[in-house]
Amino acid sequence: MLTADGCRTRRQRFLERLQPTHPVVLADPIHLRYFANFHVEANSMSADFGGLLVIHPDGSTLLYHDNKLPKTVELAHVDERRPLTWYTGQQPETSPRQLALRAALEAHGGRIHDRLGDPLAPTVIGLIAGLRRQKDPDEIALLKTCMRAGEAGHAWGRAHIRPGLTELEVYAGVAQAVYAALGHWAIVYGDFTVSPGAKKRGGPPTTHTLQAGELFILDYSVVVQGYRCDFTNTICVGGQPSAKQQQLMDLSQKALATAAQELRAGVPCQLVYDALRTALGDMAEYFTTHGGHGLGLCHPEPPYIVRHSTETLVAGDVVTLEPGLYVDGVGGVRIEHNYLITDTGYEQLSHHTIALV
Repeated sequence: MLTADGCRTRRQRFLERLQPTHPVVLADPIHLRYFANFHVEANSMSADFGGLLVIHPDGSTLLYHDNKLPKTVELAHVDERRPLTWYTGQQPETSPRQLALRAALEAHGGRIHDRLGDPLAPTVIGLIAGLRRQKDPDEIALLKTCMRAGEAGHAWGRAHIRPGLTELEVYAGVAQAVYAALGHWAIVYGDFTVSPGAKKRGGPPTTHTLQAGELFILDYSVVVQGYRCDFTNTICVGGQPSAKQQQLMDLSQKALATAAQELRAGVPCQLVYDALRTALGDMAEYFTTHGGHGLGLCHPEPPYIVRHSTETLVAGDVVTLEPGLYVDGVGGVRIEHNYLITDTGYEQLSHHTIALV
């Protein structure tokens, strides 16, 4: 969980950069997670509803939300929290739920400063996006929680993926392993599918029954309180890859290791991408996806490790590297690790096994 000190520090950095002369009102769920640990569980009936966070120039905070949100909102780190009655279950609703916070908003100037259409929105949204790249210790701790659960799901996949299972059954098994590792439910999404090559490089699980020799791409995220991991392995169904399939894996592993050596603050993302692509040699034409991206409250998010990148790594970035090769008639291979960027190099955050068998 994000800490009160971490949220307070992030709000202070925001105020120091923005220098507002009036309260700033935020409603984007990403921003409320980042600044206040306010989150609405995605499996609740209130998942589509949120709150209003008022940040005063002196750093004090006030959070509004309707009274029917789940108890996770009580974990918010703010100076004051005001639930507003929308529906009691005994009397009719006071208004359409989307208007439950209207009076509170009007009491604070009637503007939501991170909503498209507000004159201040480009400044506020851009500023927060830049701040979010440099992860704080509580954010890194939460990301590591996601990583450990993701590793449990990958271990299940290596142990159980076999001919005769459907892609949906693999997803169910991986998700259950994730839940067991966390001790609670979480969002698990990503690619759980066979790749025959360039024609299909990923996708959600289907009723397809796995066949010996197919390459199964297991590339998914575990989301806890909005933060997420994202790392990948490819498994040969039946455990007997062809020589060409093994070549794709060997080259991808070489590219991953080569690009990782370039990771450190101050390095252009273009240089990292070039190192990855160059390591693929003559097979680089079959590398048709991005080379990596940032991670945190969104997926993907800056920085982007791509062919025409203009960004530079900064200390505190959490990024992925994900080389892949997709050859029709052979299959698709993609692998991926997650890294925390430091001034002198990186800390590898994901530790799942990468191997076809």
